[in-house]
Formats: sequence, structure tokens, C-alpha cells
Amino acid sequence: MKAFLIRHSHALADSDDARRVLSAQGREMTRQVASFLKSSGAVSSVRAVWHSPLARARETAELLIKELELDVLLIEAPGLLPTDDPASVADRLDNASDPVMIVGHEPQLGVLATTLVRGKTRPVVFEFKKTAVLALERTGGRHKSSGRACWRVRWHFSPELLAAKAPGSPN
Repeated sequence: MKAFLIRHSHALADSDDARRVLSAQGREMTRQVASFLKSSGAVSSVRAVWHSPLARARETAELLIKELELDVLLIEAPGLLPTDDPASVADRLDNASDPVMIVGHEPQLGVLATTLVRGKTRPVVFEFKKTAVLALERTGGRHKSSGRACWRVRWHFSPELLAAKAPGSPN
């Protein structure tokens, strides 16, 4: 079982945080990340995309599905708000059998990833930049402290890598 945790892309400022939509920069970065993921085939096995109820996460999820040409369920999932305790999402992942993509927010995604990999919430060992992707895989083991499934990091992708120039390339 695999899980792909993704932070939403850059959003416009709005006095109503829940209604903040992606900026042009955020939409473009999402397209670039989706193009990279599509060419790698890394997320082709995803069967559902969970997102928080905030507009910027839903829009990021919808754009990823479109650009990746995924035929998946889009699910507004509880427990994915920025300050939510990751326990409910960790429990849902424990019972999931198909690969899932989760689009959410910091600091919740960092705490969720830490919970899945380390079995505890502190200290947080993961930080998600906007549109960053962390690929996790369930190991088959269980954390002694929580009894939840153990996960390992397969890879962590930061979107700055798409803009980085190869050493020695012209500016």
C-alpha cells in the first residue's frame, strides 16, 4: 500500500481562509509537478484522492487529477485541516488497501508523515513546501506505541527541483 502526501499549491490571499483559491503561480506549479509525476509513472496506481475542505487543497487535487489523467474518486476527507490531529487520517490509512493521494496543509501533513513513519507526533521530522510530494509505503510492521501500521519513505520531491538548473548549465 502506498500513500502520496502533497501540500496544496500557492494560493491567493483572502480574508476568508477557507475560500482561498490557487494563484496563477500555484496552478502552473501544480501542472509542472503533475507533468513530472506523470512522466515518471510514480502515481499511476492511485485509486483515490483525499483532500481537505479548504478551496486551495480541493483545487490542487482537482488539477492533479486532470493533469495526471487519473480515473479516481475525489474525496473531501475529515482530519486534513492545518491544525487537525493526524490520528483519524492515520487510522483511515491503516484500513486502506488501495494507493491514495492526500492533498492537505502544513503543519498537519508534517505531523501525519511523522506519525506514520515514527509512530509518534513529535518531534516533527517532515516539512512540506507548497506542492511538495512525499511517497510512503506501508512496511507490514506495527509501531509498538500506537499499534498503527509502520510506513517508510520511498521518496520526497520538492518542486524547486523542477526549476533547478543542472551544474554547469547556462543561466
